[in-house]
Amino acid sequence: MNLIKKLLAAPVAVLALWAVSAQAATVEELSPKSAKYAEIAERLQPVGQVCVSGQECKGVGAVAVAAGGAAMSADDVVAKYCGACHTAGVLGAPKIGDAAWKVRASAKGGVDGLLKSAIAGINAMPPKGTCATCSDDELKGAIKKMSGL
Repeated sequence: MNLIKKLLAAPVAVLALWAVSAQAATVEELSPKSAKYAEIAERLQPVGQVCVSGQECKGVGAVAVAAGGAAMSADDVVAKYCGACHTAGVLGAPKIGDAAWKVRASAKGGVDGLLKSAIAGINAMPPKGTCATCSDDELKGAIKKMSGL
């Protein structure tokens, strides 16, 4: 049994010395003045922030823009969310630029009526289509773009 302990003692000692030297190097590398420390600190920043209603929430505007929360153009909304169904007319969806839009608009009360239907969802289209984060103005712009109204 002593022979096994002796055989294991040398690798354990080497491993312990390596761990101590690695830890010392890491502490030196990660001093607050080093660039590596700044990189790691930046990567460890919180992903989100909790905001309380009625209180100012610092940095929300910058986060919204970085996350794609800035207003999208009608072309962007149509290309990203609406085109999948309205380009091909999937399940009876009016095709982009088709005369069916004018018929539906007159039946619903114009573009505002179409917007209400889009927000609530109609037939196979879920509420707001596939763009749950789109504002009413973005949806209205997309409807105008697709319908030509």
